[in-house]
Amino acid sequence: MSRRRSSNRPARLTFGIVLATAMVATTVAALTIFDVTPVPTDPAERLQPVGTPGAMLGTDQLGRNLFDWTIAGFAWSGTVAATSATIVTFIGLCIGVIAGSARGVVQAFAARAIDTMLSLPNLVVAVAIMAAVGRGFWQLSVTLGLVSWPVLARVVYAETRGLMSRDYVNAARLLGVSRVRILFTHVIPGLRNTLMVMWAFMFADLLVAESALSFLGIGAPLGEPSLGNILADGRQYLLVAPRMVLVPATAIVLAVTAANMIGDGMAERSRRQTTRVER
Repeated sequence: MSRRRSSNRPARLTFGIVLATAMVATTVAALTIFDVTPVPTDPAERLQPVGTPGAMLGTDQLGRNLFDWTIAGFAWSGTVAATSATIVTFIGLCIGVIAGSARGVVQAFAARAIDTMLSLPNLVVAVAIMAAVGRGFWQLSVTLGLVSWPVLARVVYAETRGLMSRDYVNAARLLGVSRVRILFTHVIPGLRNTLMVMWAFMFADLLVAESALSFLGIGAPLGEPSLGNILADGRQYLLVAPRMVLVPATAIVLAVTAANMIGDGMAERSRRQTTRVER
């Protein structure tokens, strides 16, 4: 049984889970066991090279351990991305299901709302909102969630329309089952795989968006260990200490790679399951 399960799991999914687990476990362990945010007072500890005892990747311009500071930045940025992806999933699910299951004016309004939001440049809108509301964890998380839901809503809309035409849904209608009950017992459970796949992809996109906004100085508050803030600080020392840019950039690349591989793997496994059921 275990061999069959492992053979049915795409290699990309397995590698993505291993990579994501390693990054999360390292972050949790570092934040739990060590103090990753001390600022040394000795000027001699600033910009120490790679291989320095106690700081294997060197130190930054304030003498902070670059590896530990990047881990703290990944925790902050990853939490923002996960929160935003959850907000996107909730909003996209609600609007997408309404647009795909309703009829008449309600469906037309929901569909046009999705199309209108898709036509807007998300990052530009996010910049405008953040400039108005100010920097902060919840401001950034909610802003990214509010501007990023249309893509997921479009996918849920298409999936919902397909599910609403299935034979078991038509049979439930003939039996007099209410539309609300059909949605909660047949449609929304049928969207589970799609939502998990899209959440993984949205996490990757929103992690990059959070880093970009923080890099521009309108995302995370100054002094917070955000990956975008670390990149912004490191660009001033690009020629002297390029590791200050390479280390946080590598963390972003690894996190995005893990999330995309998990999303691709879950999508592939879902396609295999669908093909097996149809046969």
